[in-house]
Amino acid sequence: MPRAKAFEEEYPIIHRFVEEIGWIEIGQHEMISAFVRVYDLGGTVYEGKDSYPNLEAALQDLEAGIKAYLDEHGI
Repeated sequence: MPRAKAFEEEYPIIHRFVEEIGWIEIGQHEMISAFVRVYDLGGTVYEGKDSYPNLEAALQDLEAGIKAYLDEHGI
């Protein structure tokens, strides 16, 4: 049986972000429609879609959203 990848291998950008820069939130929120959200000390970095077909799709979007932010800011 193949070994499952560790989270930091599967989602290296999310892992780096939460280790070095900020935090993420996943799930429904009564005040915010986005299912995934990313923050740093300066505020909101990324908000995803209202819903996803599964958690994997949400994490892939989160990975791409954080990457775009890091690229845009040269981080």
